[in-house]
Amino acid sequence: MKHLNYLLLLLALVFTSCSKKTSADGGAKTPPTNLNVQAAVSTDNSGNVTFTATATNAASYGYDFGDGNYQTSATGAATYKYSAPGTYKVTVTATSSDGSTASKAMEVTVNVVLKLAWADEFNTDGAPDPARWGYDLGGGGWGNSELEYYTSRPDNVTISGGTLKITAKKEDYSGSTYTSARLVSKDKYNLKYGKVEIRAKLPSGVGTWPALWMLGSNYATTPWPACGEIDIMEHVGKDQNKIYSTLHYPGHSGANGNGSTTVIPTASTEFHRYGVEWSSAVIRFSVDDVPFFTFANSSSTPFNANFFFIFNMAMGGNFAGPVDPAITSATMEVDYIRVYQ
Repeated sequence: MKHLNYLLLLLALVFTSCSKKTSADGGAKTPPTNLNVQAAVSTDNSGNVTFTATATNAASYGYDFGDGNYQTSATGAATYKYSAPGTYKVTVTATSSDGSTASKAMEVTVNVVLKLAWADEFNTDGAPDPARWGYDLGGGGWGNSELEYYTSRPDNVTISGGTLKITAKKEDYSGSTYTSARLVSKDKYNLKYGKVEIRAKLPSGVGTWPALWMLGSNYATTPWPACGEIDIMEHVGKDQNKIYSTLHYPGHSGANGNGSTTVIPTASTEFHRYGVEWSSAVIRFSVDDVPFFTFANSSSTPFNANFFFIFNMAMGGNFAGPVDPAITSATMEVDYIRVYQ
């Protein structure tokens, strides 16, 4: 009989322990209850949404905004700015002091109307605006075995007739066989997300390599490719009229970049609009408003931080190949750059 009573007691203890959630110290867990989430979408088409979450026994709240971004709040209040219009599934997870959780999902629909945030129309003759642009100077191949030496001379970069002109010239200069220019908005203008439109006309000739691109602003502390690179437009004369748009990031550096191409028959005889739409959810490249490559962005990529612009005119190198010796100069013209956010 004693053995039977002992067995019944043991079964009762096992049943009790299996029917309760326990904390790390063996005590019963108390998950949050009565989780309630409210969302107030701004009516100014800015993409701003104010969230308020409440729950009994919650110590913190985690927000998954449905576009790859996350935020933690101790009070349950959170404000988030969506960079693109759409309907997003937002999941809020309340966590108690013992680590147990309760979650609730909801959908929010936002409308985002982009406004002009930064631009250069290149309408003032002379040197580029020093409030907007600086220069990368020098030679040495720039990691791609390029042949040019970058200067800030008017021979290589100037504004006239309403366009920026970056010209590569065949000449011996500081150990290089060509000179050119490389404009940067580094330390003057950075952006995270938005729509970029650059109207440009490209040079022709085998060995020319004009580029309109962006580099992660943290490149000094997070070296390439970890800082990320967004190539809005690249063109090499050996592939005349083929436009390259490419993303570089860990696992996709150099020739292994993630991108696509499109052919524009008049790339060197007419101006075209080279664009990128960049949000936390997507990066979409286009020419003359016609998309040709879309990348699904996420929190695991470098493309959720500040970037700056680079306009340059390279000669030769790993991508462009040997330069036609008959080329004595080649010019990329830029009519404007406009950033909408």
